[in-house]
Formats: sequence, C-alpha cells, structure tokens
Amino acid sequence: MPRTPAKGKATEAQRATKVLKALDDLQSGHEMTIIRVSEPISSALQNADAPNNNARTSDVSNASLDAPTPASLEADLAHYKELFAKLRFSYVEQVTKEKFIRAIVGDPPLIVTPQENADLEASNFEAKAALKALKTEVARMVAELETRARDLAARWDRIQLETATLRELPAKMAQLEAAIAGLKKKQPGMGLGEDGEQQQQQQELNMPLAKTAALVDSRQMQLRELDRQLEQLSSQAPRKKKEVERLQAELGQLEARRVHSTTAAREAKRRREDAQGGVQDDLEAKGRWFRATEQVLVDVLDAKV
Repeated sequence: MPRTPAKGKATEAQRATKVLKALDDLQSGHEMTIIRVSEPISSALQNADAPNNNARTSDVSNASLDAPTPASLEADLAHYKELFAKLRFSYVEQVTKEKFIRAIVGDPPLIVTPQENADLEASNFEAKAALKALKTEVARMVAELETRARDLAARWDRIQLETATLRELPAKMAQLEAAIAGLKKKQPGMGLGEDGEQQQQQQELNMPLAKTAALVDSRQMQLRELDRQLEQLSSQAPRKKKEVERLQAELGQLEARRVHSTTAAREAKRRREDAQGGVQDDLEAKGRWFRATEQVLVDVLDAKV
C-alpha cells in the first residue's frame, strides 16, 4: 500500500534523528585532535620528569607541551634529531677512546693485524650499506605516512563540514516543507476544464530526477528554438518595416488621386444637373470620360474607391 504523506514525513524525521544520533556517538567516541594524539608522549615525559623535578628540559619541548601544534611538533622533532646526533657522536667518541685506552694498557696489549682491520672495514662497509638501505626505507615510510596523514586530515575536515551541513538539513527540510504547504494553500483553484493540465503539471512535479532533467533539457531546447526564430524575425523586421513604409507612401498617392477624381466627378455631376441643352450633353460626355478614366486608374493601380 502507498504510504501516506504524514507517515512518510514521520519516517523521514525518524531517520534524520537516527542519523544525527549516530553521528554524535561516532564523533564523541572518535575525537581526533593534535592534543589527544600528543597525550601519550607528553604523559611519558611528565612521568619521566616526576622523580627529578630539577631535571633540565629544552625550551622547545616545554613550548610544545604547553600548546602542541603541527608546527611545534615538527620543531620539536628537528630539535630531538639534532640532540640525538650530538649524543651519538659523543657516545661513539667516548667508546672509541675507552677501547683504545684498554687496548694500550692491557696485559698483554691488544695488537690488531692489517687483515683484521681489512675484515673490520669490510664488515663496516656492509653494515653501512644495510643501515643506508634501512634509512631509505624508513624515509620512504615516513613520507608515505605524512602523505596519508595529510590525506586523512583533509578527509576529516571535509567530513566535519559535511556533518555540519547534514545537521542543518532537517531544519532546512522543515522550512521547505512549510513553504511548499504555504504555496499549495495560496495556489488558486482551477476550473473543471483545466483538470487535464493540472494533472499533467502534478505528474511533472512528481517525476524522478532523471526524467525531470530530460524534461528540462527538452524545454531548454524549445526555448533555444524560439530564440532562434525570434532572432530571424527580428532581422527581417527592418526590411518589412521599409516595405510597409513604401506601400503606405504609394497608398497615399493613390488616395490623393482617388479623392481628386471623386471631387471632379461630383463637380461634373453637379454641373450636368444645373446645365441645360447642349452644354448639358457636353458635361455628360465629360462625366462619362472621367468615369472611364477613373475605372482605368482603379484597374491599373488596384485601388478601391
């Protein structure tokens, strides 16, 4: 059975409420911020510094813990890399000095042959090559992780924007429904002879998106055809206007001739009625001649008296 409009609206409202509730639950349980991501690091550092409050920490780390941001985290990472490089150099130097001193003061002293040096150099070369390959792989992984992180951040921002838009949709839908109801109330009633047109309009309003788009395309095509015809008629209008002006000028001349001939004929008729004898016959002959002339002009010029 087809569902009623009230039931359909209630179902859509319930679905919108469920979607918003699911979004709230999802966002409340999966909040992603720079501060929450940095909590494990900051908590570990605070626990390590808790036994010795007088331990010295760098200014960069203190600033990053106060207000962690992407820029501060990058600066902190660069700072720690520099410290680690210095520490590694100091460690290697200290260990080398210690081994050298033990080799000298040992009993018996440690004597290294050239072959052992060559073997150690070869093993160091292999270890350096392996370490370089590992560094390259780690750099590639870090670059990939950075790219993925930026992509996820962009997607997160987009999801936040779409979520905000989705939250505004129910209110907008309610406003649109209220506006549609008001327009339906304001729409005047149609006569019985317009039932077919009203049904067609109602069917067009209830069509799906694909058919509506096709109908819009056909109407736009008809509008373009009408515009083309209007343009053609507009281009022909000046020529037609000149032709009408020429015909009006010719008609004015013919009208003047007709008035002149009519006046002459009336004058001849009056004279014939007033005259007597041969003069009357002469005027009658002139009247017949004028009438014949008028008839010839009418036939030639296609004018009506």
